[in-house]
Amino acid sequence: MAKKNSKSKNNDNTIARNKRASHDFHLEERFEAGLSLQGWEVKSLRAGKANIADSYIFLKDGEAWLLGATFPPLIAASTHVVCDPMRYRKLLLKKREIEALVGKVERQGYSIIPVSLYWKKAWVKLSFALAKGKQAHDKRSDIKDREWKVQKERMMKHDTRKS
Repeated sequence: MAKKNSKSKNNDNTIARNKRASHDFHLEERFEAGLSLQGWEVKSLRAGKANIADSYIFLKDGEAWLLGATFPPLIAASTHVVCDPMRYRKLLLKKREIEALVGKVERQGYSIIPVSLYWKKAWVKLSFALAKGKQAHDKRSDIKDREWKVQKERMMKHDTRKS
């Protein structure tokens, strides 16, 4: 058999993104964690069925848990396993990382928001961030900055065509 061409490989390993995270929160510090999953959940993720838009992470008893993430089961998944698409999923973090998160959440008032879910080799990883909520005026200034960038690019593109 011939080897597969490595250039034809798709580099986008993202399963799901939380697009509202950067809109609703100031994302400060990012982390990466593994997830403790069941077999039917992995099958569902391989099919690209996941939603982390309304999810959040909470810390309890020295462990981190993902809540609100939805991994809908496939129809062809096992018939003898009860599939709960909204179950709590444990994040696989080191004890020192969890202690640092607990300190920031309890003392400094941060929230822990999932940003993206992706494949890293054969493992499912969750990227999350320490975040603080944005006020309405913060969102308006972000929109204004984004629109100015687009307008500036159009003006630069227009100027290069005249020359």
